[in-house]
Amino acid sequence: MRLSSFGKRFTSHAGILDLMKDLGQALATAERVYMMGGGNPSYIPEVQQRFRASMERILQEEGVFERMIGNYAPPQGEMEFIRALADLLRREYGWPIGPENIALTNGSQNAFFFLFNMFAGVFPDGSSKKILFPLTPEYIGYADVGLSDNFFVTTRPEITFVDDHTFKYHIDFDALPIGEDVGAICVSRPTNPTGNVLTDEEVQRLSALAHQLDVPLILDNAYGTPFPHIIFREVTPFWDDHVILLMSLSKLGLPGPRTGIIIAREDVIQGITALNAITNLTPNSVGAYLARELVASGEIIELSRDVIRPYYQRKAEQALEWVHEALDDLPFYVHVPEGAFFLWLWFKDLPITSRELYNRLKEERVIVVPGEYFFPGFEGEWAHMYECIRMNYAQDEETVRTGIRLLSQVVHRVYEHGK
Repeated sequence: MRLSSFGKRFTSHAGILDLMKDLGQALATAERVYMMGGGNPSYIPEVQQRFRASMERILQEEGVFERMIGNYAPPQGEMEFIRALADLLRREYGWPIGPENIALTNGSQNAFFFLFNMFAGVFPDGSSKKILFPLTPEYIGYADVGLSDNFFVTTRPEITFVDDHTFKYHIDFDALPIGEDVGAICVSRPTNPTGNVLTDEEVQRLSALAHQLDVPLILDNAYGTPFPHIIFREVTPFWDDHVILLMSLSKLGLPGPRTGIIIAREDVIQGITALNAITNLTPNSVGAYLARELVASGEIIELSRDVIRPYYQRKAEQALEWVHEALDDLPFYVHVPEGAFFLWLWFKDLPITSRELYNRLKEERVIVVPGEYFFPGFEGEWAHMYECIRMNYAQDEETVRTGIRLLSQVVHRVYEHGK
């Protein structure tokens, strides 16, 4: 059996697929595993109660449950949810958008596969375009969605040290590899994996650059505002005619129903709708049904601001305290956690690679994510890429605290033995 180049590309894939397999196997084992590697949100009781109440209303109201599971939605997505979201964003921010500016997808990963290949890759005239990441490290899920080679481009960030064990990445605007081969600019805010949050000024500069290049600015808002609002500094939500804003219901507490949200110019939405029809017939409707009343009433903003944000901020502060207790005697730094639910740990001059550290931690039943996977498009060697790991602090207290203790033991042994 012979595989096409497309088939070979994805069957030989050894990045996020292998990691997701490891996460799945860890969940399936009978042994206690300290899961700090995936992107699962916490089970927040107040949030789950809201979704349970939504499901109970769906079950009680005549015909609603049957429509949710028994009907295909339009390729654009469940229209009552889309209309409610357009109304909410217009009401809250004055954005000139309607239902024609919103489409749903089967999760953000699906959305990025569509969008990246719409704006980058090989074009009919033989030219090729790339996705520019102005800040690296960036989300691991971007790394392999391109259908051609040399799909991404990025450069080193600037690094500032906040104190003896804390640092922060910044966009090096002067060094950005800007050329005619840039098809779109993409950045996550907050950034996965580091929790970095671009300032309003930085977003405005990227917007102006995208406008100058006549390319879209793709803002990955999976953790951002107005929902789920896992962001620990004040920022202004941003959208414009050349901006493609991606949101999600996953980090709100609904990763299972796979609901990605794209807010964009009408012609982009028409393209996404066509791709939905070709690849999926229609996106999943369950998440849209469960969240529809929260969006229509505006309660989703209050729930995000008053429950979800403070919950994760407390978790971040507690995890930071445990990390410093366990690791401060090592040449170690943590990125300032400004949002999302990850800590990005940098072990300077680590004697082994982050992938090897990942394997050693896995032997101790601790699951993290190696940092070297978070640099899509980076050319050349940079030791820093192999000295970092991403750790999820959203899990229960026992998992996080014990996981950090075991992590500390493994890393101390690595530094002591030099390998």
